[in-house]
Amino acid sequence: MYKQMENTMHFQLIEPDKSLHDFVYCFSSLQNFSNQHNAVIIPNGKVDLIFQAHENQLRVALLGLETKPKYTNQEVTNFYSVSFNPLAIEYIFDQSIAEIINTGKILASNFWNFSLEDLNNFEEFCSKITKKIYSLLPSKIDERKRKLFQSIFKSNGEISISDLSEKVFWSQRQINRYFNQQFGLSLKAYCKILRFQASLPHIKNGELYPQLNFTDQSHFIKEIKQFSGVSPKELYKNKNDRFLQFLSYEEQ
Repeated sequence: MYKQMENTMHFQLIEPDKSLHDFVYCFSSLQNFSNQHNAVIIPNGKVDLIFQAHENQLRVALLGLETKPKYTNQEVTNFYSVSFNPLAIEYIFDQSIAEIINTGKILASNFWNFSLEDLNNFEEFCSKITKKIYSLLPSKIDERKRKLFQSIFKSNGEISISDLSEKVFWSQRQINRYFNQQFGLSLKAYCKILRFQASLPHIKNGELYPQLNFTDQSHFIKEIKQFSGVSPKELYKNKNDRFLQFLSYEEQ
């Protein structure tokens, strides 16, 4: 998908091969992004690996999960990102990200042997990093965890921990411990983020009332405000394309 804004901002999104879907959500590119956008980054339940041109150098950062809106006024000339599903943190990055929830950390400028020149062509970047991710995939993973995330994503977070526990044969206590230790939040908190994300296509289409399992309109508005900082009506307007993740939804 490719989108060019009137102010010359360019956005591209490429989906990964199906064999990577458990680990990678998408690859994206944002170019010529001005600090005049007053952009808002809203929680999406993904972990982003960012490659950015900064003062003629490559800056690489790993961002933790977000539980609240984040405001930015950065000037971005060239910005590539890999959005990972949480399962990738253990099996590709081999670490916990609990300590960087709502923040991130700078990685080595040559992380995974990337350089500033790799930001010259988005498709070539995607091809190179896809090969790197394949090289890091383990031969085996805990199938309980794979099934856990598949069930959460399929339900848009609208599944109880007791139902998940029965599906994956993993105790509720162990599941919550896994989420808190690995990602820095509870399963319930993570599922709320997924339900919020699942609401965005509806809001973009002007459906400013609950389409998912919210208690009522008041609950819906409260939760949208919690994660976006604004009401569903303001989110729908998306003035100046401030809410960048809306760019990933094609115009209807």
